[in-house]
This record gives sequence, structure tokens and C-alpha cells, in this order.
Amino acid sequence: MNEQQPLRGQVIEEETLITLDELCRNCTVRAEEVITLVREGILDPADDALDWERVGRWQFHISSVRRVRTVVRLQRDLGVNLSGAALALELLDRIEALQRRL
Repeated sequence: MNEQQPLRGQVIEEETLITLDELCRNCTVRAEEVITLVREGILDPADDALDWERVGRWQFHISSVRRVRTVVRLQRDLGVNLSGAALALELLDRIEALQRRL
């Protein structure tokens, strides 16, 4: 008899914060790439003030993982530039907001 082990996981709240290093590891990108996304307005550190002197201490909302992975896929699979990726993310955000309203 082949018994399956129950799935185990952890519920992650939207307010969960991760460090720049954790974001890079989860998305397999370099810190420079994340910094570029911040400069382009695609990604925002969790704290309101962009302190460029403390880049290594930036924290991001857990939803940033999905945003970075989406940008990476758009660039890799479709050859979309950062401006196109920003537009695609904005449209995806709007669709998600409309779906919540329904």
C-alpha cells in the first residue's frame, strides 16, 4: 500500500516582508536587476522612502516575488523590454482589481 504524505505548507500573508537577498534568491536574479526594476518604477521597496544609501537593507512585500518572476518570463520568453513589462504588469494589476470587484 502506497500512502501519500499530507501536503505541508505555510500561509504567507501579503504583509510579509522579505529582504533584497531573499527576493534575489527566490527569483534567481541579481541585486542589480532588482535595483533596475526599482529605478524603472516596476518594483517598490516596502518602506516609502527610497534610500539609495541603504539598498542592501531594502525590504519588499512578498508579492514582489510574483512581479519579478513575471518580468523575467516576459523578457526571457517574449523578448519584452522593461517598459513593455511595466505596462503588462499594470494591465495585470487592473484585471486583478476588476476581478476582485466582481
